[in-house]
Amino acid sequence: MIDMNSLKNVHLIGIGGIGVSALAEILIHNNIKVTGSDIHSSEITKHLETLGVEIFYNHSEDNIHSDMDLLVYSSAVGENNAEMKKAKDLQIPIMSRSEIQGIIMKDFESSIAIAGAHGKTTATSMTSVIFNQTDLDPTVLIGAIVPEIGGNAKIGNSNIIITEACEYKENFLDFHYNTAVVLNIDEDHLDYFEDLNHIVDAFTKFANQLPTKKGQLIINNDDFNAKKILSHLTIDNVITFGISNDSNYTATNITYSDLGTPKFDLLFNGELAGKIELSIPGRHNIYNSLAAISIAHNYGIEFDIIQNALRSFKGAQRRFEFKGTYNGAKIIDDYAHHPSEIKATLEAAKKIQDKKIIVAFQPHTYTRTKELLSEFSLAFENADEIIITDIYAARETDDLGIHSKDLTELIVKNGKKATYCASFDEAKEYLIQKLDENTLFFTMGAGNIYLLGEMLI
Repeated sequence: MIDMNSLKNVHLIGIGGIGVSALAEILIHNNIKVTGSDIHSSEITKHLETLGVEIFYNHSEDNIHSDMDLLVYSSAVGENNAEMKKAKDLQIPIMSRSEIQGIIMKDFESSIAIAGAHGKTTATSMTSVIFNQTDLDPTVLIGAIVPEIGGNAKIGNSNIIITEACEYKENFLDFHYNTAVVLNIDEDHLDYFEDLNHIVDAFTKFANQLPTKKGQLIINNDDFNAKKILSHLTIDNVITFGISNDSNYTATNITYSDLGTPKFDLLFNGELAGKIELSIPGRHNIYNSLAAISIAHNYGIEFDIIQNALRSFKGAQRRFEFKGTYNGAKIIDDYAHHPSEIKATLEAAKKIQDKKIIVAFQPHTYTRTKELLSEFSLAFENADEIIITDIYAARETDDLGIHSKDLTELIVKNGKKATYCASFDEAKEYLIQKLDENTLFFTMGAGNIYLLGEMLI
C-alpha cells in the first residue's frame, strides 16, 4: 500500500483527461511534484502548467525517471504504453487512477461517492454547488468543468470529499466512502462487463462496501435495475428518491417552462418540504437533483439553501451546454454517448419551443456501438435529422467489424433521415445548408464532436 506522506514525485499518464487532471490538483495541494503526459495540449493541460506541472506532449519512455515514486494511469492507457513499460523496468510502483483516488479518500472522515450509468457528473455537480453555499467546504472531484466551483476539482478545508464513482472495470470498488449513491443501472461498458447481470453485481458490491452501521446508500427507487440490488444489501441505512414510486424524497406536481426546465414540489417522507426549480432542462435532471437533495439534506443542509443552489446551477460543461449560434440556429453540445442518454437529452430538447432538431452524433468506442447498435438506431426518435460521424475509438482499436455507416443505415431503415459524414469538414459543409433560426443543432458524443459546433460558430 502506498503511503501518501512518502510521495514526492508522481507521474500521470493521460494528465489531460478530466479525471486524471482533477487528481493532479489534489496531489499538487499535498505538496507532491507532479509531471504528466498527454497527446494534445488543452485548456486543462494549460491550467495545470500554470500550477507548475511539467507536461510532455507524447508518450515516451524518456518521460520516465528513476526518481519517480509512483506512476498513475487512466483506464484509457493500455499495457503496451511506453511509459508503463519503462516504469516496470525501473521498478517504479504503478497504480490506476481509481486506486490512488481510493487511497486519497481514506484520509477523509466523510466521503460521498456518486455512481450510475448516466447522470453522475450532473448529480455530483449539483451536490457540490449545494455544499458550496454552506461552510461545509468539501473537496470535490468531478468529470466535467463546473463554473460554480472553478473547474473540475476543488480543494476544500473540511473532512468531506465528494466524487463521481465510475463503474467501468469496477473501478469504484477501489474507493473508500460512507455515502454511496446509485442513480441508475444500465447496459454499458460491454468491453469489460459480460452482461447486465454482471453490471448489477458490480453495483451490489459497490453498495455493500459501505460501513454496515455508519454507511448510507442513496438510491433511485424508480430505476428497475437499481432496485435489483435492494434485496442483496448487507447495510442498514437505505434512503430512496423517485418520481413514480413512494420514496423518502419525491418529486410531484412537475411542470416545465418554455425552455424545458422543470419545477416540482418536493416531498420528504410524504410531507411538502418545498418547491424546486431547475435551470437545466429534462426529466432526467429531476432525478439528478433528487439525488443531490437527498445527499445534502442528510448532511444537515436546509431546504432553502438547497432550493437556491439548484436554481442557480446552470449545468456542467458538455451537458446540454449552449455554445452559440450559426445563421440563427442555436448550437448545443451534449456528452450523451449511450442510447438512454440520447433519448433523455432529445426528450428535453423537444420541450424547447417548436423547432426542428438536427443532431450530429459521434459514436464512442467500437464495442459500445456494436453491442448497442439496435438501441442506438432507435434513440433518435425526437430528432428530425441525424448526421453520423466516424466512431471515436478512445481506448479501442478498429477490429470489431463495425462502422458508422452501419448505424446510419439502420436509423434510415427505422424511418428517420440520417446521413453519414466521413469528416467534420464534410459535416460542416452539409450543415451550412441546413441550419437557420428555426433549428436546434446538437453535437452529441463523448469524443471530440464538440469541435464541429465550434467550427460552425
